[in-house]
Amino acid sequence: MITAPSGGAPRPTAGALRLTETRTADPASVDVSGYLAAMQQHCPFLQPSTAHGMTGWTVYEIAPGAHRYAVEAELFYAGMQAAEWIRPLMTRPYGTLACENVVVLGQCADADHRGLLTWPHWALKNLYSQVGVMFGKFVTGAAESSRAGRSIPSAPFSFLPVRAAVRPLDPRFLTSTPDLAVAVARAVDDGRDVFEHIPCEWKAVREWASSLLKPCRH
Repeated sequence: MITAPSGGAPRPTAGALRLTETRTADPASVDVSGYLAAMQQHCPFLQPSTAHGMTGWTVYEIAPGAHRYAVEAELFYAGMQAAEWIRPLMTRPYGTLACENVVVLGQCADADHRGLLTWPHWALKNLYSQVGVMFGKFVTGAAESSRAGRSIPSAPFSFLPVRAAVRPLDPRFLTSTPDLAVAVARAVDDGRDVFEHIPCEWKAVREWASSLLKPCRH
């Protein structure tokens, strides 16, 4: 079960995700070392982040029989927890290297991992871009490529990376979402509550996210 803050109070969710490993730099349930080594040539911040202990992994497993909506909700709250963990770190030494990764294992009864990650990722990146927190999305085995068109190693597991934005660079990766690119470029974390104008409940968040302008594909 995941709890997420709403107005300062813990908020229980339905238990569709089971915590396999709490935050660690070297999880036992997934092999991150080989993947990180392969990814270092594609991300100049990865090696210094791991060297300074700023990369963490939290591993969840989908509960047997869990359905899409419940899993989406808990992935959203897990991503939210990661973002709120990162926010106070960003002003500290090496804070720009902060990266938290939410890993999801197991199978959902009515959706694949790509489908499960889509809405939580979209909602979270829209909520947190304004305070300088970036969200990514990697699906196990999916082919990936860099902005320059270079092939990137396929992820051996599905996860949401959550990290401090690099303002001079990250807007270039958001060309399909110009509003988000502008938000990241201008981001200032003044301690604001990103849920000031929207309830924290997943139903409300999902409806809000679905009303946003979708990415432009070129």
